[in-house]
Amino acid sequence: MGQIALAAGFGCVRRFNASIQKTYKRTPTQIRKLAHQKGVQAANQYEFQLRYRPPYDWNGMLAFLAARATPGVEAVESGRYLRSISVNGLTGYFSVSLDSAHNSLRVQIQFGDPRSLFFIIERIRGMFDLNADWLDIARTLKSNDELASLVDSAPGLRVPGCWNGFELAVRAILGQQIRVAAATGFAGRLVKAFGQAFPGTGSISHLFPTADVLSQADLTGLGLTKARAETIRNLARASVSGRIQFESVFDSESFRQQLTQIPGIGNWTAQYIAMRALGEPDAFPPGDVALMSALNAASAAEMERRAAAWRPWRSYATMYLWMKNSQSKPGKTATESPKIEIDAVNPKDSPSSAFAG
Repeated sequence: MGQIALAAGFGCVRRFNASIQKTYKRTPTQIRKLAHQKGVQAANQYEFQLRYRPPYDWNGMLAFLAARATPGVEAVESGRYLRSISVNGLTGYFSVSLDSAHNSLRVQIQFGDPRSLFFIIERIRGMFDLNADWLDIARTLKSNDELASLVDSAPGLRVPGCWNGFELAVRAILGQQIRVAAATGFAGRLVKAFGQAFPGTGSISHLFPTADVLSQADLTGLGLTKARAETIRNLARASVSGRIQFESVFDSESFRQQLTQIPGIGNWTAQYIAMRALGEPDAFPPGDVALMSALNAASAAEMERRAAAWRPWRSYATMYLWMKNSQSKPGKTATESPKIEIDAVNPKDSPSSAFAG
């Protein structure tokens, strides 16, 4: 209980006890006795209700995450999302499900150190875009004739975030110029070969490989091209050295520029990473083939011009247009990143040596 008090922000246990007494008319000791009488919750398990501003498109969020769930690390089962986590050297996992009656997500966390709960909860809030004010976003997007009907068809659509920026960046590289299912298969093989085994629950069995591990890993045995494997290693080395940081990023433009200095990462991938890893609400890949198809745009320049009306919510507009494009092609899975990118360091490289976005 003392650890929980400090994790919750109380300066001392005495103040925590006083607050509990005032709120529940019982001391912490009395509450523990009552809990034992009713049956004790499993050790290191915590449950939270994380509220959102309605509406919230839970089915859309879950469908997006399900298609991209890394086998062994993530899973979508029975209407809930699960994944393994590592914080400060300790491991655990959490699950998220919808509680629509209370306009909240129900989060269950299994983790050994309650002092990390605040960090975990804030990261989950970012993953599920719970801080978004959808009514404000919709007001801007619905003022544009091209998006109004899409917004009405899927109220509460959010931009899915991620648990770990480096992990998301690796996943984005794996998904360059191939279909989502194929990229998910590569991610599963990567985890099985280099991820730490984890005694989780059900289909959760591994932790995603760290940057330290991937910086030295031979990835060609996974079926990746040598160029793409080297892109992942270079990203990992940049992360280990601190040249690329995914935490506390305040300038997304500078962050994207740093990413594109890594051979094999172009503007599409950098924009996608900024959208999901940084929670950048205005990220936008103007040359995205799916976006151009959804709006019948003739060029990236035209897309850029038309997208100006969507600012500062171009990430949300992008999600709506991707949704429209996927629905217009039943039976087909959209590519993870449909635009071919030329190496940002050597822009004159031929397409055969380019890296897909």
